Amino acid sequence: MANTALSAVEADETESNVVAFEAGGEADEAPVQDAPAPIEDLPVDDEDRDSLTVLPLAIVPLDTASLRRGRLVKNVHLDGVVEMFKDESAGSGQLSPEQLPEYYGWDPKNMPPDLLKVRQLASLNSFDIFSLRVELRKLGIEVDGEKHLKLSEAKSKELTGYMTSFTAPLIKQVYGNANTEVEDFKGLMGLFYSPNQQDAIKNLKKLSDTLEIRLDELPRFIEDYGDIFLSLAYFKERLDFIVPQVMEFLETIPELKRNHQLKSDRRFMTTCDDMEPRLNEIITSLTGRFENFDQHSKSLWDNLTAERFRQVRKLVKSHHSSLGGVLCGLGVKMEAYTEKFGNVPADSALMRRAEFIMADMTQGLQRIQQIEDSAPKITSVQ
Repeated sequence: MANTALSAVEADETESNVVAFEAGGEADEAPVQDAPAPIEDLPVDDEDRDSLTVLPLAIVPLDTASLRRGRLVKNVHLDGVVEMFKDESAGSGQLSPEQLPEYYGWDPKNMPPDLLKVRQLASLNSFDIFSLRVELRKLGIEVDGEKHLKLSEAKSKELTGYMTSFTAPLIKQVYGNANTEVEDFKGLMGLFYSPNQQDAIKNLKKLSDTLEIRLDELPRFIEDYGDIFLSLAYFKERLDFIVPQVMEFLETIPELKRNHQLKSDRRFMTTCDDMEPRLNEIITSLTGRFENFDQHSKSLWDNLTAERFRQVRKLVKSHHSSLGGVLCGLGVKMEAYTEKFGNVPADSALMRRAEFIMADMTQGLQRIQQIEDSAPKITSVQ
């Protein structure tokens, strides 16, 4: 699908059509500042909510209503741009944050707070909800986290398989080896509101004693436990989707390097010689982090205490932003390459592949490496 950049140098027809669509006026009218609309009146698509690469501006407290109907997305160069529209025929209408003043006719001497917010958000490395919880707080941007910064119900159910290794120890702690129909945290929470198994309630009391928290604080612990490991499940699912794409992409590089014409292109060969080890290093480091998370989560139940859980929670949360940034960056690159060459035989379109690699795939790769390198170091489980 083509990307349609909205700027002053474009054809007047494209610009005026978008203006008319957004402002509700005639094609040759200037954009109109909309009256603020309640955020709750603007729906958020589940696919956007669950994405690493999309931030629906409907969740952000902006005064420009038409801007809130847009989305921040990551382009192939990993820049955050405002997508004003997207459809099959017209493509994706995108504006950089710096184009917004001209588009909206804002006074250069009196820029609205909306511009600063969009600039700040566009600079984030990932738009996944777990990273946003951290980064929005740093930016001082208030968002109803309980309402907006949650995965959709469909995505949460989709992650059930990934959650099993995290839910099973807690359920076993409550039920022991008894057969139970409780399979997830929602079922465990139900024990507090409709207790129907005396032994389970007794074990819940035992669990609260082990954790050194009151029984009435246990529901909050279970919610926190579920949320922190839901974030791990989310990132792990993204990892399992993206890594095979990266490896498949890397397998095409030797074919390109063997091409007689490309072999004599020193710039292309240097690009490949830099890209291959860089991507391999990123993937190795990233997968190593998840192996460490698994070790820490498993060891949690060897000596369960409230303090041990707080340490594991702090560890995982400290990695949210870097995990999101690396997976977002890799995901954008792989999606762009797959969209362009996914249906093209591996031994064809070699020149176009090489051009795309040099023009688009390499840009931002160093940034992904830097994000991975910036991740907190994980100490080994003792």
